[in-house]
Amino acid sequence: MEQKSVNKTNKNSYTFIFSIVMVIVVGTVLAFAATSLQPRQYENARQEKMQNILATVGIETDRAGAEALYRQHIVEEIVLDSNGDVREGVEAFDVDLAKELKREPLDQNFPLYIAEVDGGTYYILPLRGAGLWNAIFGYISLQDDVNTVKGVVFDHLGETPGLGAEITKEWFRERFTDEKIFDGSGNLVGISVVKGNPSTSKDDNRVDAISGATITTDGVSDMIAERLQHYLPYFESQTDMNVSNN
Repeated sequence: MEQKSVNKTNKNSYTFIFSIVMVIVVGTVLAFAATSLQPRQYENARQEKMQNILATVGIETDRAGAEALYRQHIVEEIVLDSNGDVREGVEAFDVDLAKELKREPLDQNFPLYIAEVDGGTYYILPLRGAGLWNAIFGYISLQDDVNTVKGVVFDHLGETPGLGAEITKEWFRERFTDEKIFDGSGNLVGISVVKGNPSTSKDDNRVDAISGATITTDGVSDMIAERLQHYLPYFESQTDMNVSNN
């Protein structure tokens, strides 16, 4: 009787072994790619951070030129504790605000960048809070009276395009320029993002909100007020203003 030959490639064991080999090969390639790209990704993140810090004081640059301008204009990086005193042994640029916010305020590190541009001194603070879908974050710079805003930069992880994501746009950021963070009585109140705010005054601690993005813009208001409050002890030591904490 004639025996039929069996095609080994049709066996289930062949398919199983082939799948295992492919998983190993693909996994190895992806792991190698991730490891190889990690230094470049880290460097891109560093340069983007420098770009954002510089943008708050009106210096726009590409990634390639960010570090040189950062070294030129950021004259001091310090980390404060909750009392407004300088905390030694911690690098401001390395502080991860997402991790800091998971700690108690008394244990947090508060980075501060001091810039000099065209003869003026500016204090730059990192910000982080909650938007509609995920975290929002950025930087705010203050003039040497530690009251008047020089500029802001905002970003997000998942806000809605055309609505909450508009916080990144220059037209929204420009609304904060020259706004005050202290009210007329010297109380630190931050800047409220208010829907339908018709005022063009720079002394009312308010800017107009983005239509249809109430939760995101409320998050901007909250993160500015919350983060600034932790720097109040330092502000009091740097200014002759009669500030108080209500």
